[in-house]
Amino acid sequence: MIPVEEALERILSYVKVLEREGRPLLETLGQVLAQDLYASFDIPPTDNAAMDGYAVRAADTHGATLSRPKVLPVIGEIAAGHPTRKGLRPGSAMRIMTGASIPQGADAVVQFEETDEVERKATGKPLTQIGIGREAEADLNIRRAGEDIARGQVVLRQGTVIRPSEIGVMASLGLARAPVYRRPLVAVLATGDELTEVGRTLPQGKIYNSNAFSIAAQVRRYGGIPRVLGIARDTVASLTRKIQKGLDADLFVTSAGVSTGDYDMVKEVLARHGEINFWTVRMKPGKPLAFGVLRQGERRVPHLGLPGNPVSSMVTFEMFARPAILKMLGWRSWEKPYLMAVSQSRIENKGGLRLLIRALVERRDGQYLASPTGPQGSGILTSMALANGLIVVPEEVALVKEGDPVKVLMLDWNQGQGASQ
Repeated sequence: MIPVEEALERILSYVKVLEREGRPLLETLGQVLAQDLYASFDIPPTDNAAMDGYAVRAADTHGATLSRPKVLPVIGEIAAGHPTRKGLRPGSAMRIMTGASIPQGADAVVQFEETDEVERKATGKPLTQIGIGREAEADLNIRRAGEDIARGQVVLRQGTVIRPSEIGVMASLGLARAPVYRRPLVAVLATGDELTEVGRTLPQGKIYNSNAFSIAAQVRRYGGIPRVLGIARDTVASLTRKIQKGLDADLFVTSAGVSTGDYDMVKEVLARHGEINFWTVRMKPGKPLAFGVLRQGERRVPHLGLPGNPVSSMVTFEMFARPAILKMLGWRSWEKPYLMAVSQSRIENKGGLRLLIRALVERRDGQYLASPTGPQGSGILTSMALANGLIVVPEEVALVKEGDPVKVLMLDWNQGQGASQ
């Protein structure tokens, strides 16, 4: 039996960052930049107005107040996207819209609310003059060229995880594609004669193949591309055939066939196609685990064999497959966030294992409360659907009492939303 950290270290030693590719901008969400990105121009490209108002020279507004405005002639109007070559003469103003380029000679923008525009418009007469109702300082309501991004600047560094904000920044640079590390293709295979595909009539004594769907969904959630291979029956021919279909993947994930009571044939076939180690990991759920490589010629595909019980399968995926996928994607950190909460239940740890208790975490009265989501059997998949975190009970802790502080690995950040309500 090996510690969780040692199991993860062994698994990650077998996977590497995948090669680079160029992808359309919107398809790169969650991927990682494969090179530094530089700006070829300033953003914004010109000085522009941060408010709708009047472009003026600050010196021309000296002493102005709302009760005693400085009246200036209006010599033009500038809309965003329509720069003017006309300069601002001393002692004059130009009406200007947000985002419009500042005319030469202006050094401030006084917003509409600080002028008498409303009153003048009420007369129905053309705006040939405007009363400036405040004393403006230089740079008032002006966004300077290069204020956000300067030409030649490194805008985004290699290794940056792409979020919607990074996509927006790249779009502002005019990029239609981005250089990223490619997404891993993950083969997903469920094993067992007891399984039936969803959408079919369920025969007596059978169960639906839920594991393939939950695992494939986890693959997609964390940035991989799932390839669901269906069900391998408990025969050498069936399992061999299914394995052959997935050997072009970057990671091969199977469920079932890794515990002491499983058919020796499953382990034999997996080992025949590569190097497979069968471990017990010091955690519950998810103690039985297989890991190694499957071979196809010179190609070596990392293989992770998850337990067959649906909760064990999902939890071991979170602990081991998720970090492996993120490493292949180029992520430099793959830990999920932890928080401290108050346990709302008594939890006994009799086996000396690291317990991972499905829990609902809610914030009340300024503190987080963690409540187990009912019975914790590894076959109770609804306990995962009700949970947004896993209470972590260390191996050396035999008892957590109600009211004790506990560390919680957060699966999601929703607090008491959805099915639990």
